[in-house]
Amino acid sequence: MAQHDSPTTSKVWVADQGDGTYKNPILHADYSDPDICRVGEDYYMTASSFNAVPGLPILHSKDLVNWELIGHALKRQPPFEHFSVPQHGNGVWAPAIRHHNGQFYIYYGDPDFGIYMVKSDNPAGPWETPILVQEGKGLIDPCPFWDEDGNAYLVHAFAGSRAGIKSILVINQMNKEGTQLLDEGTIVFDGHEEHPTVEGPKFYKRNGYYYIFAPAGGVSTGWQLVLRSKNIYGPYEERIVMAQEDTPINGPHQGGWVETVSGESWFVHFQDLEAYGRIVHLQPMKWKSDWPVIGEDKDGNGTGKPVLSYRKPTVKSEIQLKTPLDSDEFDKNKLGLQWQWQANPKATWALANGAKGYLRLYTDMLPDTATSLWNAPNLLLQKFPASAFKATTKVTFFPNNKMQHERTGLIVMGEDYAHLSMISKADGIYLIYATASDVRHGNKEKVTVIRKLKENQLHLRVTVSGKGKCRFSFSTDGQAFTEIDEAFTAKPGRWIGAKVGIFAQREAQINDSGYANYDWFRFEPVDDI
Repeated sequence: MAQHDSPTTSKVWVADQGDGTYKNPILHADYSDPDICRVGEDYYMTASSFNAVPGLPILHSKDLVNWELIGHALKRQPPFEHFSVPQHGNGVWAPAIRHHNGQFYIYYGDPDFGIYMVKSDNPAGPWETPILVQEGKGLIDPCPFWDEDGNAYLVHAFAGSRAGIKSILVINQMNKEGTQLLDEGTIVFDGHEEHPTVEGPKFYKRNGYYYIFAPAGGVSTGWQLVLRSKNIYGPYEERIVMAQEDTPINGPHQGGWVETVSGESWFVHFQDLEAYGRIVHLQPMKWKSDWPVIGEDKDGNGTGKPVLSYRKPTVKSEIQLKTPLDSDEFDKNKLGLQWQWQANPKATWALANGAKGYLRLYTDMLPDTATSLWNAPNLLLQKFPASAFKATTKVTFFPNNKMQHERTGLIVMGEDYAHLSMISKADGIYLIYATASDVRHGNKEKVTVIRKLKENQLHLRVTVSGKGKCRFSFSTDGQAFTEIDEAFTAKPGRWIGAKVGIFAQREAQINDSGYANYDWFRFEPVDDI
């Protein structure tokens, strides 16, 4: 049973019910394409991070329900210059994490550059510099496998947008160090007829069978497929082992299998919830005639359906209640792990001044080609942490008096976005509300001036309802908030959910910048309406 007096717990979403059960999702946040491994009594998870930096989040758990974000495997994303500006939807796709010979390995596909590997002897880091295992276009979703005889292999899929083909899985032989593929690969499965868009393969071996777990049918509409064979190159039998059926859990697939110390099998996977991203579920898993069955299989046909709640995995000792952090008091001399930039960061963007209790953001220019904040690398963002919440921050703005049109504020970011911010003008500081739609195609902001401000300090808030409806508001004292008349509906980003965070921008370049001090950023519960 979990302890409920933990300071490491979100106020807006906790999966552990405190009575020996959990509710799904175990992570109501956009940890897309999760994969998992166990070392001793510890479980480690990673997920897609696309263009967000730091990337490749590393989460740790003792019971598969209570998770803590302990680090990132990518501090900067290669190629470094390419990812110095936002590359929405590109970058880290569908990683796999494994432990082999005392080392943690993560393989991920960058659809434009190839298959990378990073490794470390400590999952919290530091991780070594990424190695490009195989250069190429459209090579995605890699997963390594070391056989009992010492031979190493890698299975992967293809992105049709780059490779010109998809819905097939390929196995390559790999050197034992895991740093290089040794052949052109062998197609071991073609899903075109019955399992279109088969992708995200994960490689295992059990009872003499090689298994490839692979989602098919599309992100929001698909099912979980499992292939098995006595020969690593096949031929492979196939079976659908989990599908949505009559549950509200759409597209239940793309994840990983893990076995506990006591021998229980569990499966983590995502569900696509549009603006809320690809949230993570935990399913019980059984073996029947050497086939896995994921979720509940009440009619006994071998295809399970997702559970909404279930008993927790069996563990030896009491587990402290934990969730990934969301609120931040900015009382440390480094950024909290929950924060990510839209591109590889510069040292001049932020100062984490824990001694004085604030995070200072310095204004920085948009790239010359930018049409909106979609193209701004220095947005500091984090994932939506629940279906409904309010996020509030306290900011004090110090614009450079030699420059106009610096701005800083609170933003909800996606392919549509909105922000409530302060902007400097010749005659003082103004509060503005801005929205932009379909910004991926170059659309610009629509800006409304709310009022001229007498002060340079405000509390800014956004309240998000269960349907992604956002209401922005502001306060001069942190008690009485004035709501903006216009409502905004959050939209996903490119392959990700919407994010919430803060920013500081300017339009001109001189020899210094203004800045904004953020005292804290807090999440609180609201009614899910």
